[in-house]
Amino acid sequence: MLTNSQLALTVVVVAAITFACRIAPFVLLRGRGRVPLLTFLGDAMPLGVMIVLVAYTLDGVTTSPATWLPAVVGIGTTAGLHLWRHAMGLSLVGGTAVYVAASLLMA
Repeated sequence: MLTNSQLALTVVVVAAITFACRIAPFVLLRGRGRVPLLTFLGDAMPLGVMIVLVAYTLDGVTTSPATWLPAVVGIGTTAGLHLWRHAMGLSLVGGTAVYVAASLLMA
């Protein structure tokens, strides 16, 4: 069993490592020109993220409305927001929030 100080130290170390991993690409690539691989990933990743989210959402969906209704509402909201605003962040966050809210309401 961890003491409170050990637990706090663990959280701080994990947070520092996470922050370092998130900031490293920006620091390492600062001042460099456009790299073709990174340009491709920047173009392809949003679609890849959407496909993974749809697959995750549809995993475990059954004929029960408690499982398929939140999925349909979430995917529909995501698609609608993207068609309306063409903002990937808004689409992902908005669709996910509606899916989670619908899942909680149907539970």
